[in-house]
Formats: sequence, structure tokens, C-alpha cells
Amino acid sequence: MNLLASLPTVIGTAAVAPALLILWLVIAADERPGPAPRIWTAFLLGAASISLLGVIRAPFLRLLATPENPWIVQAMHSLFGVALPEEAVKILVILAVSARRRPFADPMDTVVYGAAAGLGFAAYENLAYLVQHAEMWRALAALRSVLTVPFHGALGVIAGAYLAIARSGTALGAHRHNRDWARISSWMLVLLAPLGLHAAFDYPLLTLQRAPDIDSTTRLILGSASVLTGFSSIAFAIRLVRRVGRHHAPRTDLARQRLGQLRRMWALLVVGGGAGFIGLVFVLTSIHHWLVNPDRNVSLVLIPIGLVSILIGIALLVVTTAIYILGRNRMRGTARGFSSAPSQG
Repeated sequence: MNLLASLPTVIGTAAVAPALLILWLVIAADERPGPAPRIWTAFLLGAASISLLGVIRAPFLRLLATPENPWIVQAMHSLFGVALPEEAVKILVILAVSARRRPFADPMDTVVYGAAAGLGFAAYENLAYLVQHAEMWRALAALRSVLTVPFHGALGVIAGAYLAIARSGTALGAHRHNRDWARISSWMLVLLAPLGLHAAFDYPLLTLQRAPDIDSTTRLILGSASVLTGFSSIAFAIRLVRRVGRHHAPRTDLARQRLGQLRRMWALLVVGGGAGFIGLVFVLTSIHHWLVNPDRNVSLVLIPIGLVSILIGIALLVVTTAIYILGRNRMRGTARGFSSAPSQG
């Protein structure tokens, strides 16, 4: 048996790497990235929130069993069986992580927390799908990394962006002539926007899955509708990131230099966190394989590889954090030059 095929280690890497890459892209759009512990907490809680889906879905089980029309059944299932529970747990994570905000916190922090929660959820779900369908994991990993993983991240970004807009009022471009309605509608859209997009994305896919006898033209229309919804949601999330981020865009050369330094440090943090996470998956799956498989030699060889990956990840995290802490005072000493606000003459 192929060494890499004997364990889901490569599958784990393929499942987690797209989520970490997209998380880095969102962080890179932020001039002042929020605290690293909170971002990683949002990512891990987003992954762990999958365990709450059954609890949130339970009240709707009887409702899902009521309709007799198969099209209505699929619509109800996509809305109350999939979209509502998944988006609800992500929003709970975003609210929990952003509850204790720093004074004058950057609204982009909430957007990044939303992306981290959505991508953590996507990484765990991706891992489950790839392990479950190990015989076709390559094609599935490629498909999900292009659409499903960024789609989950986009929904988290949308929820986080509307939460930031609701908290900031008209400061982020909300309608200035009806502030109360702007704030209320933003709070509503924290749930309704990702919920509607998620349901619209899942409905065609669930219909195709449950009704394989549909004619080819209808299948093409349903598949195209799902893909269009997915990419439109990603584009909408990018637009919201720009809407929130442009209010804090760097305007000086020193600010741009500082932003470049922060992005490089965050790149190391993402690589370090990813290496540690993948190494942990490597070790745990190797131990599981060693316990259940009579041929245990391969697992014994692969466990040290996982431990080395964990050590590399920890080293990158420690070194990058030390560089940031040691250089923080120097960067603060030139805060006026780094400020994104225009200088006062």
C-alpha cells in the first residue's frame, strides 16, 4: 500500500490548507490585524461548532417531516435543516469572540473573526467529507477548495461585516438619513444574509442529490444556479470587506511599510498554525490507524513526522510572536507616521 494512501494525512492537509490560505487573504486585507489568539480561537471554535448542529436542528425535525411535496421538502431541509443551524453556530462563535472588544477596536476585526469562524467550520467539514469519500478525495478536495470552502468563509465574512456595520452605525457608510432603520436592518442581515445565500446554494444541490432521475437540462440549470450563488456570495463578501476596510486604508509610506511587515508576520503565523494543526492531525490519525490496523509499522514511522510538523508550527508561532512583541514598542514610537488618518498640519 502507498505510504501516503495508508493514512488520511495528505487528505487532512488538502482539507485544511485552503481554509488557512483564504484566512490569510482576509487578514492581509486588514491594516491592523486583530489579536492572534482571538483569530485562532474563532477558527477552532468554528470547527468545534459543528458539534452543536444537532441541538439547533432538533426543534425543526418535526417541521421538516410535514410537507409531502418533494420540492417543498428540499426547500425546508435546505433552509431549516442545513442553512439555519450552520449559520447560527457560526454567528454564535463570532459574537462570543468579539463580545469583549478592545477600546476603539477596528471594525475589520469582526470581519476577520467571521472569516475565521466560517473557515474553521469549513476546514472540519472538509476533512469529514474527504475522509468519508477517501476513494475520490483528490477530485473532491479540488472542487471544495475552489467553491465550498471559500463559500463558508464568505458567509462568515458577511455575518461579521454586517455585525461591524450594525455596531458602527453610519460610520461605515450606512444610510445616514434613517439611522435607526439602518442599524436594525444591519442586525437583521447578520443572520438573514448568510442564511438566504446558504439556503439558495444548498437547495439545487440537495435536489440533485435526492432526485437522480431529473432530466439533464434541469440538472444543468440546478447545478449552474448553485455555482452562481456560491461565487456571487464570495464576490459580495469581497465587496463588504472593501467597504469596511477602505475606511482604514493606509495613506502614508510608513503606514504601508508597517502593513507589509504585519502581513509577513501573519503569513508566518498562518503557516505555523497550519503546520501545527496538520501535524496534530498526522499524529492522531496515525495513532488511530496503529490501534485499528494489524500492520502497525507505517504508523510508527509517520508519528515522528507529525511531531516534527507540530514542533515546526510551534517554533514559527513563538518566533513570530517574539518578533512582534519585541518590535511593538518601536512601531508604536512612530505611530503618527503609521496612522491611516491624514496628518494634522
